[in-house]
Amino acid sequence: MNRKGLVSIIATILGLLAGAILMFATGHNAFEGFMYLIQGGTKSIERIGNTIATATPLILTGLSLTFAFRTGLFNIGTPGQMLFGGLCATIVSQTVSLPRPILLIVLILVAFLGGAIWAAVPGILKSLFNVHEVVSCIMMNWIGYWVIYYVVQDYFPNGNKATESLPLADELTLRSGWLSDLFGGSYINLGIIIAIISVFLIAFILNKTTFGYELKAVGFNKDAAAYAGISVNRSVVFSMMIAGGLAGLAGLSQYLGVATNIQIGVMPSQGFDGIAVALLGATTPIGSLLAALFFGLLYAGRGFMSVMTDIPPEIADTIIATIIYFAATSILVERVLDKMASKKANKKVTTFTETPLMDKDIQNTDNKNESLGFMPPTDNEKKGEE
Repeated sequence: MNRKGLVSIIATILGLLAGAILMFATGHNAFEGFMYLIQGGTKSIERIGNTIATATPLILTGLSLTFAFRTGLFNIGTPGQMLFGGLCATIVSQTVSLPRPILLIVLILVAFLGGAIWAAVPGILKSLFNVHEVVSCIMMNWIGYWVIYYVVQDYFPNGNKATESLPLADELTLRSGWLSDLFGGSYINLGIIIAIISVFLIAFILNKTTFGYELKAVGFNKDAAAYAGISVNRSVVFSMMIAGGLAGLAGLSQYLGVATNIQIGVMPSQGFDGIAVALLGATTPIGSLLAALFFGLLYAGRGFMSVMTDIPPEIADTIIATIIYFAATSILVERVLDKMASKKANKKVTTFTETPLMDKDIQNTDNKNESLGFMPPTDNEKKGEE
């Protein structure tokens, strides 16, 4: 296990311990709470499917943040990119009549492009005018929020329910009967397949391609990358667009998979939760996948925990927040590990007794004016021979 993975596990353990302490401090049984929290997401095959479905948008938003982090960017605009990618896919699904296999491919491409276009704006502003991506991404989040508010309310309203779009039939979404039946009728959907493929594809791009190496090089040191002949501005825009495209796929899995419509006036929390997923996953694609499944378990199980006990579901949110805190302050955990490693190394150091390179009798021959046969004779010895 690498060092970052160990730090993530320690952060998780510390977060769970903090949650247990909070439960005991408020007069609740922590063991019982954790038991029902886990059972809520794993007690049946249907609950496992719901856990995976809940984790699917988190996998993609965490992957989006991971890709941005690895290329030197902070894509905090994932909520807006989710909204716009989901809106583009919803418009296509509502207005275009295509065979289902072709429709699914078109929805994936449209959602990815929608998120990529939405993220291209902060990328261009950063590359041309050095506008920090955090500022421009937050602005794009709210622009996306109000664009969805206007488009859904005016063009795709759900009758009298003005706060949501017209629901889509299952055959126009990522929902699949065979996959749902495989998990006991849960709302798991084809988004999980898209998410898993995306994880391995991003891992391949980052670690096995020249393009990924150039993007990471720009993230590590722009000046050195420019000196090596890499186009810094192009790399920044491409990095943001790929990260935004992944967030757009998260919008597809959320609004045309977990749900079948878009609610207006709601900023998707999965976008911000992707930051926690990326940090806990040590900013690696596989780590983001595992961290998202863990968060999906907590989200899916907190309702069951609150039903079976008198522990409020906000305890689960507190556990998640504490885990995020420890993951974000991983440098403190690393310092503790460094101290433990140095102490362990010091115990293994063996002290050796220094032995002289020359025997004391040989060292003292100069004082005695004697020769042992391999040292040149002194002047007194020469006179004695004469």
